[in-house]
Amino acid sequence: MNRDEIGELAAAYALGGLEGAERARFEALLQADDHDAVAALRDFEDTLTGLAAAAPEAPPPAVKAALMARIAAAAGERAAATERPLPRRGAVWPAVLSAAMAAGLAAIVVGWTVSARYEKRLDALARDADRLKADLRSQQEIITILRDPATQMVALAGLPPAPAARARMLWHAKAGGLFVTTGLPAAPEGKAYQLWAIAGSGAPVSAGVFNVDASGAGSLSVHPLPGVATVDGFAVTLEPAGGLPAPSGAMYLLGKS
Repeated sequence: MNRDEIGELAAAYALGGLEGAERARFEALLQADDHDAVAALRDFEDTLTGLAAAAPEAPPPAVKAALMARIAAAAGERAAATERPLPRRGAVWPAVLSAAMAAGLAAIVVGWTVSARYEKRLDALARDADRLKADLRSQQEIITILRDPATQMVALAGLPPAPAARARMLWHAKAGGLFVTTGLPAAPEGKAYQLWAIAGSGAPVSAGVFNVDASGAGSLSVHPLPGVATVDGFAVTLEPAGGLPAPSGAMYLLGKS
């Protein structure tokens, strides 16, 4: 028997998958202190131990309990089926228990890995569901705003810093609004666009900050603005990232209702 064959038998034996004549043949080698057989079994058991120690995440308690019950049952069956113990060697586990323990370690590794992947997949699905729910709520809010006669539609035109820019603002005093734009240049580092509501002779009221993508398109969902019932128009300026309480930068878009 060459080393490759011995290695295959050792792997199967450690995992509890060696039966019948092949099992008897391999155990005979162990009882005879065959160097290749003992070394192959030790190496494979060490590998399994290393895999178990390197398991990326702990399984849920229910999964771990079920696996440990399986391992205990397998160990009991192995002990009952074995009539005589195999010889001991210093660093080698008792051969009677090695197959059950190695199989248990492999089961734990597989169980932990599958459990971790399953939980990650569930987390991803939950995030997707939350995102879809948020999108649905946003669409329902837009439909509600569009159906209400009190909704204002304000068109914004580009000013000298971005003459080709265009924007639309759907505004409802009680429901808030939705702002969409296109044609704006990318904001410089440390800067962002800020939307302003213009109401009467009062100071402009910040409606939020936004950025645009590579094509110059951007959008902003606006909450109802305290103290602003009817707007005369909207404007967009370039401000420091995070926005300011009052406009200070160049104006890129302006529209009146």
